Amino acid sequence: SLASTAITCFTRGLDLRKETEDVLCPANCPLWQFYVFGDGVYASLSSVCGAAIHSGVITNAGGAVRVQTLPGQENYPAVNANGIQSQVLARWASSFSVTRTKNTALEAVGRSVSTARPSTGKRPKKPLDKKAGNKDCKADIAFLIDGSYNIGQRRFNLQKNFVGKVAVMLGIGTEGPHVGVVQASEHPKIEFYLKNFTAAKEVLFAIKELGFRGGNSNTGKALKHTAQKFFSLENGARKGIPKIIVVFLDGWPSDDIEEAGIVAREFGVNVFIVSVAKPTTEELGMVQDIGFVDKAVCRNNGFFSYQMPTWFGTTKYVKPLVQKLCSHEQMLCSKTCYNSVNIGFLIDGSSSVGDSNFRLVLEFISNVAKAFEISDIGSKIAAVQFTYDQRTEFSFTDYTTKEKVLSAIRNIRYMSGGTATGDAISFTTRNVFGPMKDGPNKNFLVVLTDGQSYDDVRGPAAAAQKAGITVFSVGVAWAPLDDLKDMASEPRESHTFFTREFTGLEQMVPDIIRGICKDFLDSKQ
Repeated sequence: SLASTAITCFTRGLDLRKETEDVLCPANCPLWQFYVFGDGVYASLSSVCGAAIHSGVITNAGGAVRVQTLPGQENYPAVNANGIQSQVLARWASSFSVTRTKNTALEAVGRSVSTARPSTGKRPKKPLDKKAGNKDCKADIAFLIDGSYNIGQRRFNLQKNFVGKVAVMLGIGTEGPHVGVVQASEHPKIEFYLKNFTAAKEVLFAIKELGFRGGNSNTGKALKHTAQKFFSLENGARKGIPKIIVVFLDGWPSDDIEEAGIVAREFGVNVFIVSVAKPTTEELGMVQDIGFVDKAVCRNNGFFSYQMPTWFGTTKYVKPLVQKLCSHEQMLCSKTCYNSVNIGFLIDGSSSVGDSNFRLVLEFISNVAKAFEISDIGSKIAAVQFTYDQRTEFSFTDYTTKEKVLSAIRNIRYMSGGTATGDAISFTTRNVFGPMKDGPNKNFLVVLTDGQSYDDVRGPAAAAQKAGITVFSVGVAWAPLDDLKDMASEPRESHTFFTREFTGLEQMVPDIIRGICKDFLDSKQ
């Protein structure tokens, strides 16, 4: 049939009913929310639109995709492609592949017709909604301009012209990028915030009005101040949108910029440095730290530094800079749920579980942990096993790489004994989460149990939640639903999971990951 079903960003292969189905993906799905397992052949657990972008069939502008159901397989690989990191899956019962649809004149049927406009080529193009701005460029940007004596009044005006051109080309709008300006000199001055203007015209006018301050080029001080103060929700920063500071530097900073770079990274801000008129060989002696660019940028990978020889004839430099600022998936310093959570697993080691089921529990934990970016500045994982007694298998600070965490999980030995879940929750809150309570990450506890607890779980779970820990309860076999609900955070329905068989744990993996990400985004950030 010519008809094509409009689907959502989250529709999975297993949600489709036919062997071969033509679907329409909406535009602007948040890339980081996609769960994709495999490469070319995808586990049916994967998001269809995510797989289509991953394989290059469509871009994030959405479009028509043909989905073909395939048999299940083992060892779906993890591959990073087109801004999506697919994940490993040991095995799954069915798969699918995605290809371009042969037919262009697709009629969209279904609910999300508005987001998935068919490209029939007959209709006139909708005028770009000027107010909304460029929706494909999601960014909250602070331009940190150089107002020091280094640059002087005349080049300061050329700098303003350049920043104005960048602002216009970005496509500022209510749903596009938002920008503000901070002037660095002796003391930093926030000239205007993200929330002050949402139209390019207004921003241009505000930039024209900026007065030159003069003074030392204390870029480090200004960068630190901007990272700490500029991006608050009350100043107009938006949740889940990358925070970016573009530092313009004429010459070199008068102060130390390294510490400011560290602070910016801690706050989840992506720092770019646009350096103009690099110090000459004769001038290098006056520069406090020759490697100042590498120390301040988000990552020293070449992407975050940008050079212009002078302030004259800069028009050709506008577009490449804008393209960088709009590359959502390159913003490696943004705080996402993947790099900003601590997940503690509390594992039932009671004798009713049994050895082979205990392996399935460890596999479940590995598959959840695997989805996160584990590092000393990223996400962290801990595990505690309990019977009547508790044993910390490893704490949050023990392992700072994914490989080490996964190998530690594989090496957990089954204890076998009774079931005191309440005690175990109290133990974990105090000993495992206690040391992390002032850290930047959001805390999650996943409790896995297969039976009735001998002690009260409600009190300890309430205390854990009061300490800022979000609790997910996962029950298997004989775990009573009342206990599971009593342990789980609100809303309880979305934090309680249950399966009759241990083999059912595997299917819960994406739901747990998605639940953690949803809570992360909903929490103030």
